[in-house]
Amino acid sequence: MRVLVTGGVRSGKSRHAESLLLPPHVPEGTPVTYLAAGPQRDDADWAARVAAHRARRPDTWLTLESTDAAAGMRAASGPVLLDCLGTWLTAQLDEIGAWAAPETDWAPDLEQRVSALEEAWRATPFVVGVTNEVGWGLVSEHRSGRIFADRLGWLNQRIAASADRVDLVVSGQVLTIKGAG
Repeated sequence: MRVLVTGGVRSGKSRHAESLLLPPHVPEGTPVTYLAAGPQRDDADWAARVAAHRARRPDTWLTLESTDAAAGMRAASGPVLLDCLGTWLTAQLDEIGAWAAPETDWAPDLEQRVSALEEAWRATPFVVGVTNEVGWGLVSEHRSGRIFADRLGWLNQRIAASADRVDLVVSGQVLTIKGAG
């Protein structure tokens, strides 16, 4: 089962995604790999957010912090929670220098990374992915904002196409927009 959970910032996406990897969906005590796929940050606010997420997860869950989400999914021996595609994409765009370089310089590298992620996503028997929905806002006046929104929309479409289910979370309320409820 592959489930993509999307929605706005602070909509309740991660909490919903976590609930899909708890009983009754998986047996009590099942080791889940929580794959934190974004860049590492060094600030107090970010540390507090990470601590809050960790505090609500069961002790049996393994936390893996890596921008190589494909390798993280391939290495997992059980269910995976991939949180989040937006932070993963940011890390990839950072690594390939996309913010300042012409798209022709970095687009092929990004395509390879997305293809590897998509392949690992399809090969993982039970994975819940979290992403941000960026398509409901204004088009950014800044190049970096446009690159991010364009590429995250493209990435979300690719992952959603191979998901068994897609849930949209708005104000803590869940609407299944693809697959069984």
